[in-house]
Amino acid sequence: MGYSSANMAKIAIIETGGKQHLVTEGSVHRIEKLKGAHKVGDKLTFDKVLLVDDGSSTKVGMPYVEGAKVSAELVEEGRAAKVVVLRYREKSRYAKKRGHRQPYAKVKITALP
Repeated sequence: MGYSSANMAKIAIIETGGKQHLVTEGSVHRIEKLKGAHKVGDKLTFDKVLLVDDGSSTKVGMPYVEGAKVSAELVEEGRAAKVVVLRYREKSRYAKKRGHRQPYAKVKITALP
């Protein structure tokens, strides 16, 4: 899937939780859990903006675009489905079973720079 600025109005690429997300206004993204105490409905600001495109011009940061901030609203905090980690050694009666649920935050992008 390629990107064409003709069919999209405004986009930005933000960095959060060690990952990069291509965001548009009104889009909902599932990101890594945010540090600190947040409630559903809280306003969030992402200042690590790597790229901003308004349809006619593109600004690329080195590494971040100066003064660019993306506003968002916290929609949900939760944990993903359980991942089962099973270690097993045959013929030695060794088996270890563990589960893990990765926490996440779901955010809705409200404003782009």
